[in-house]
Amino acid sequence: MTELTQQKCEACRADAPKVTDEELATLIKEIPDWVPHVRDNIMQLEREFKFRNFKLAMEFAIKVGNMAEEEGHHPAILLEWGKVTVTWWSHSIKGLHKNDFICAAKTDKLFD
Repeated sequence: MTELTQQKCEACRADAPKVTDEELATLIKEIPDWVPHVRDNIMQLEREFKFRNFKLAMEFAIKVGNMAEEEGHHPAILLEWGKVTVTWWSHSIKGLHKNDFICAAKTDKLFD
């Protein structure tokens, strides 16, 4: 498999397949700091990023937003003092698609 950060998101239609349990088990190994969880009956990927202050957190949130816009795939971003929580899921399928793992990996790369 090509490294997730080297892949591009594909257009995700409402009939696109969700990631299977087997795919989830494989893909999550590539983004070990992300936690899959169910919120409102929708499987999502979430990670909290810590910063020394609000300004650094805000700059990171903007980087994530710009990357999301480039990919055409948009997360929930919660900006707080010294912390940004990013949550990826595919709204159109109400669950996880490979796009979410690609964008989670790219989010990690922005933090490095």
